[in-house]
Amino acid sequence: MIWNYALEEIISGHADEGEQFVCVACGRCFEKGRIYELDGELFDAWGAVRQHVLREHGSMAEFLVDREPGVIGVTEVQRQILKLILEGKSDKEISAAAGIALSTVRNHRFNLREKEKQAKMFLALMGALERETKRGIGKSDTGSIEEVPASAAMVDARFNITDQETEKTLAAYLDENGAIRQFPARAKKKIIVMKEVIKNFKKDAVYTETEVNRILKRIYEEDYPSLRRTLIEYGFMERTADGSVYRVRE
Repeated sequence: MIWNYALEEIISGHADEGEQFVCVACGRCFEKGRIYELDGELFDAWGAVRQHVLREHGSMAEFLVDREPGVIGVTEVQRQILKLILEGKSDKEISAAAGIALSTVRNHRFNLREKEKQAKMFLALMGALERETKRGIGKSDTGSIEEVPASAAMVDARFNITDQETEKTLAAYLDENGAIRQFPARAKKKIIVMKEVIKNFKKDAVYTETEVNRILKRIYEEDYPSLRRTLIEYGFMERTADGSVYRVRE
């Protein structure tokens, strides 16, 4: 998960993991000591991961601002303002593009600056709390709260899932081969099952609907179309408007 990396690693878009560099946006690895060819140019691992971030994700600012508002901690309006700022637009141009008063643009800038300061203090508090209690905030008496997928369409209580809940749910709904015995009705249990199902797809691969159906049919032959729709609905997969291309959502 991208938030498991240090702040500077997220900003740069890559992390040094000893024998390799890793793109924090998609997880692609670049082994040290190897030479990589990208569009006819040769790069070492460090150069390759930097070029990969730029070519595949635009920039980390672009990648992050395109995440769901709940993931990056802003409202949809604030996200749109940030996108316009990233495009280099002036306050006057932002005002015209967003259909808001110039004073409202300044208010957004003020609120976002205050949010930035609060975020720094909050991170400091969480770090100090973990250091003093020797336990992260996500570790409860009933198990560790699992990470929310970065691709989640909406972050809410449905994603408040512990490792113990995951273990019990998977045992109840999946057989020993990973096939679904019965499709869960509750949203939280659907999410747990979908987190397991999505592991059957490669992050950097592109699939046709026929290929997606073939994979899902092995997992839930009874109603694989519903399974496919649920993966889209909950943000685990995305597809083009015409439905011709599917991929794992980053």
